[in-house]
Amino acid sequence: MSDPPADESPTDDASPAAGSGDSQSNAGTDGRPADEPIHQSADTVDSGTGAGDRPADEPDPRDASTQIANEERRRKTSVISGIVAALGVWVAASVVVFDAGETALWNNLFVGIVIFLAAGYNGYRLSNDVPMSIGVATLVAVLGIWLIVSAALFGMLEMLFWSTIAAGFLIAGLAGYNAYEARETQTVATETA
Repeated sequence: MSDPPADESPTDDASPAAGSGDSQSNAGTDGRPADEPIHQSADTVDSGTGAGDRPADEPDPRDASTQIANEERRRKTSVISGIVAALGVWVAASVVVFDAGETALWNNLFVGIVIFLAAGYNGYRLSNDVPMSIGVATLVAVLGIWLIVSAALFGMLEMLFWSTIAAGFLIAGLAGYNAYEARETQTVATETA
């Protein structure tokens, strides 16, 4: 019996012996076998900040509009981190300005200081061309939500109640936006690498 014509024979892309015997039949688009993992050195990974990722003599492969958009995004999130840090100071100081019970005093003082430190940390990272920490930005957003809940939970009085609620909404919203932007920056950095 004779073999069937090559175009009618069943092929299995998973086995290298199948097909016409061509060793490139199961190769990926870059010439490597499709089942071989891609390994990248630390020198080829791009952090998304545009600084310190590659030697100075190599041009950035992204186009100018992408670089400008990333710089604007970094600048905007840095300002937002500063605003969130200032709101953290306000939350901590509000217990001195308004009448507060002991539980509300320690809650606002502790949470305000943690928000200030965490948002300041992300602002510091951005000022040094290091991507913002998604985890820290998410922690600050969760603490903002805690401020909203704790205002009712601890029975804060009128002005302290409204101050804590407003600061909680602002902190949760702004820190949530920063966490989203940090995630987007990380996604862009891993896609271009």
